[in-house]
Amino acid sequence: MTADAMHDTAQLESVTLPVSGMTCASCVGRVERFLAKVEGVEQVAVNLATERATVRYRPGSVDVASLIKAVGGAGYDVRADEVTINVGGLSCASCVNRIERFLQQTEGVVSASVNLATERATVRYVPGMVSVDGLAARITDSGYEVLPGGPDAEGATEDREMDARRGEIRRLRTRFILALGAGVLLLWGAFAESLPWTPWFLTNRVFMFALALPVQFWAGWRFYKGFWATAKHLTADMNTLIAVGTSAAFIYSALATFAPQIFENSGFDADVFYDTAAVIVGLILLGRFLEARAKGQTSEAIRKLMELQARTARIIRDGQEMEVPIEEVVAGDEVVVRPGENIPVDGTVLVGHSAVDESMITGESIPVEKALGDSVVGATINRNGSFRFVAEKVGRETALAQIVKLVEDAQGSKAPIQRLADVISSYFVPAVIVAALISFAAWALFGPGMTLAFISFVAVLIIACPCALGLATPTAIMVGTGKGAERGVLIKGGEALETAHKVDTVILDKTGTLTEGQPRVTDVVSLNGAPDDEILRLVAAAERVSEHPLGEAIVEAALAKGLDMPEVQEFDSVTGKGIVAWVEDHQVIAGNARLLADRNVAADSVDIIDRLSAQGKTPIYVAIDGEAAGVIGVADTIKRESPEAVGQLRRLGLDVVMITGDNDVTAKAIAREVGIDHVLAEVLPDKKAAEVRRLQADGKRVAMVGDGMNDAPALAQSDLGVAIGTGTDIAMEAADITLMSGNLSGIVLAIELSKKTMRVVKQNLFWAFAYNVALIPVAAGLSYVAVGQPFDPILAAAAMALSSVSVVTNSLRLRRFAPRQATG
Repeated sequence: MTADAMHDTAQLESVTLPVSGMTCASCVGRVERFLAKVEGVEQVAVNLATERATVRYRPGSVDVASLIKAVGGAGYDVRADEVTINVGGLSCASCVNRIERFLQQTEGVVSASVNLATERATVRYVPGMVSVDGLAARITDSGYEVLPGGPDAEGATEDREMDARRGEIRRLRTRFILALGAGVLLLWGAFAESLPWTPWFLTNRVFMFALALPVQFWAGWRFYKGFWATAKHLTADMNTLIAVGTSAAFIYSALATFAPQIFENSGFDADVFYDTAAVIVGLILLGRFLEARAKGQTSEAIRKLMELQARTARIIRDGQEMEVPIEEVVAGDEVVVRPGENIPVDGTVLVGHSAVDESMITGESIPVEKALGDSVVGATINRNGSFRFVAEKVGRETALAQIVKLVEDAQGSKAPIQRLADVISSYFVPAVIVAALISFAAWALFGPGMTLAFISFVAVLIIACPCALGLATPTAIMVGTGKGAERGVLIKGGEALETAHKVDTVILDKTGTLTEGQPRVTDVVSLNGAPDDEILRLVAAAERVSEHPLGEAIVEAALAKGLDMPEVQEFDSVTGKGIVAWVEDHQVIAGNARLLADRNVAADSVDIIDRLSAQGKTPIYVAIDGEAAGVIGVADTIKRESPEAVGQLRRLGLDVVMITGDNDVTAKAIAREVGIDHVLAEVLPDKKAAEVRRLQADGKRVAMVGDGMNDAPALAQSDLGVAIGTGTDIAMEAADITLMSGNLSGIVLAIELSKKTMRVVKQNLFWAFAYNVALIPVAAGLSYVAVGQPFDPILAAAAMALSSVSVVTNSLRLRRFAPRQATG
């Protein structure tokens, strides 16, 4: 290697990525090829044993996100962790943008999202390239605080986080009381001429200075701290506007107090504005205090969920019953539950029976009967019986912990509509500072005096703080997702909540969505005179070794009748057609018409098949010893709420489509029963995603509702994937929305909630934008031109504080949301 080449190589930077999914040398080669294609990459080495890819690249030419995208394009994954960090000192959308920019510029960070309402930063990063402490340091470098706790923390940390937030509210209350108290006294002194009973010392400028000093530099210290943090990096945020505006008023007043000749020699009045500075600080702190209290209410849903968790559990160890803290319960423990107690963890009933109120998890108000072998969910309430169960999921594995995590993630996410506010706010603060300077210069040069120029300068800076803009979307998303969780509808994030109201077509999977998902034998029809029970007995014996749901229904029907089922001598499953078996020296064939045709068995039973199909039942042909013996009808019972839910969807103006693998006649019969006109029949599971794509190609916005497991490809393909959950077995990863109760009416609630939430978001954004667009010109001097009076900066501070509080309050209206129809 030449000296120049060695020098060039020495100048390269390197990064090591943990890659998962590689199994052989060809995997290594594929990953290396895809990484080598990234612009700026010079060398790539992938190690199969360590599952790591080392990439060397030209400095400044490559970011981690592009490398991760390349690995994904090769069909593999880079293991990225996710952490949520509580951030203190956030006040507006520009604060959010600043922290996100600092984090995204950190080596090893894949993505970063900061939520103003939750005051949390969610960061995806590559382990080994950056640590959580390193991320926290970057937030500190950006000028903001890292608070204790987070959604991944244990209960004690959650308590510390709550204490920290309560402490912040107490500090805000103390500071705004001091500032407003001092401001009232200063205002009294400022209007002494109109108030003859004013004490003389309130008009003394030195006393005014002494009264305003602690307000400016103690109560208002947070604004200076934020201002300095951004100024070090030549940027600006809301703190910049407040600090510059109030400091200008205070410093001007201090000079007028101690060096009035500066102004008098220039021909200006040496006015003081101590009252303006103090009241502005007090009003903004009051707004922050009210905002902090209101934001605390937006996350009430999570607190309610957390409060459901039992603190202790009664377990049996070494034959002794003992009470232990919930944290000490381990999988495998035998747990005792008495009437009225909260079930501490997830598990399966061993002994006893009871009715359990699962409304806090599923939204369903009717208690569910529990007996041997049934699953129970932690945090639900045991009503009227005692039982013992074996603990299976504890700690963060419980359904409650998963729900809390999902709701927290959703509340911390961003809706696409918020990007508009983020982009605007990144340019907004610098533009306001320029507007304030132009206003000052214009009035100073062409106006009646410096006082008007000064007042206009301060008023523009104060009135234009973009707090409301930053709070408009996240507060509504928080309340909306929390309200859904209260009713058993888990919405994965802001994007899902925004998408739901745009949906115009809903595809409903038949089995498990419209129906109970548990087929039952409804008819046994003999074709050759053989007893019905004999046909059922032989087919059930053959189906005992089958895992097909229809076969299980036949076995259950035979067991219910107490029929003896002999051992199977031979068994063969014919995919997509049925089974062939030997039972008691009889050949038993059970399946569809194609299977009988393949075996040269004539089945002249068209009338029976048509009758069963017209009733929405699946006909199963039976042949014994080469002769058609009978037909067994199997039906999946329709859920009682399905017809009403379909009707609600149609009343919302949605096109409702049923998709199923059943034959066309059976499918249409079931569709008629629930009120659906459009049917996609005989669709195999792996073809459902293709049907979704076909509708999307026609310009439809499609929501797919399925069980979240077998329908995962279709759920992922759809614009909005909705999984039918059962409380403990939830396909959260596959879907955008999970209906915990399995009740289809939840999709109606989700769409109505989306419409209502987006209406509130748009109201918030409109008023936030309209407020700034309308009042900045007024503060800049329009009020003086129109009515001969400048816009008082104190009124500007009050209006700014009120705008933030009004946005949060408007979002809190969603807490009163109730669907037009109950979810069951």
